[in-house]
Parts: sequence; structure tokens; C-alpha cells
Amino acid sequence: MVMLNSLEGESVVLRALEPEDVDVLYKWENDTSVWKASNTVAPFSKYTLRQFVENQLYDMFETKQIRLIVEARDPHRPIGAVDLFDIDPCNRRAGVGILIYESRDKRHGYASEALSLLIRYCFQTLMLNQLYCNISAFNVPSLGLFQSKGFSIVGLKKEWVKTTSGWQDEYMLQLINSNKG
Repeated sequence: MVMLNSLEGESVVLRALEPEDVDVLYKWENDTSVWKASNTVAPFSKYTLRQFVENQLYDMFETKQIRLIVEARDPHRPIGAVDLFDIDPCNRRAGVGILIYESRDKRHGYASEALSLLIRYCFQTLMLNQLYCNISAFNVPSLGLFQSKGFSIVGLKKEWVKTTSGWQDEYMLQLINSNKG
């Protein structure tokens, strides 16, 4: 299969937010079980999420963020999201986050393919020099995913995140574009 769009893979497509995504974003953003990964501490209203979707119309270098929906190809449905945040055009870097929401959609390679597409987009289209992410030391699957894409652990933040069960360490990972051409 020949992909004409750099945001399309064999199993997933990364696409812009659409107004009809507000309901699925509302579900994902207000699920307290995923808050620890996103450092969320309060629920989002549909009004706030509508504004977020509308703000995606603005230049990502102005808003310093962009969210793309991860959509499964068969059947076509939103299964998660990838985020670029703290986009720094001067230093050509951005933070990365990824969510595949439903447990039925995990362990099918969707996150891996979505992250590969995002990396290619960041380095080839946005001309970024590096990406970074912060992952809880206990989130072994995410650590493995990012390391499998070439991210290296560059630091450990001790007792960085307070949880109901105590303090958690957090790793910082970094991927530097090796094809600077």
C-alpha cells in the first residue's frame, strides 16, 4: 500500500480534531484513570473542550500545542490521540504525549504506528530537531514504546509525582533527529 499522506499508516491515521470529537474527548479527558499520565487534576467541561477544538485552527507555533486524533482504519473510529506540547520553534523541539484509550485497542500496534507517524511528521514536516517525553517509572509499557522508537532516557526525576499511594519517580526521554540533512 502506497501512502500519499505522511500522517497515514497501514492501521491508523493521524488527523486533525473535528467538532464532532468533543464527545469522545469529553470521555477521555474526564476518565480519572488516565489523569495520572496527563497530570490532570480536574474535569473538563464540554464548553472548554469545544474551545480547545476551535483553537486548533490557530498556528501551532502560536498556541504551542497540537492534538491529533489517532483513528483506526478498520473500522474508521477514533481510538486515541497524540499531543505535541510546549512547541518551541526557536529551539525546534516539542513534548510528546500519546493515549490509546480502550483496553481492547491496546497491544495491536496502534500506539507504535501512531508514534512513528508523529515522529516522521515532526522531523520531516515541522523540521523539529528533537522530541521529549516524561513517563512515570512505573509505566513500563510506555517506556518500552518510546525506547523502541529511539527515545533515550536522559534523566530521572525522583519523587516527582504525588499519587494516592505515595511518590513516583518520572523519567525524561529524548529523541534527537539524526537525519538533519
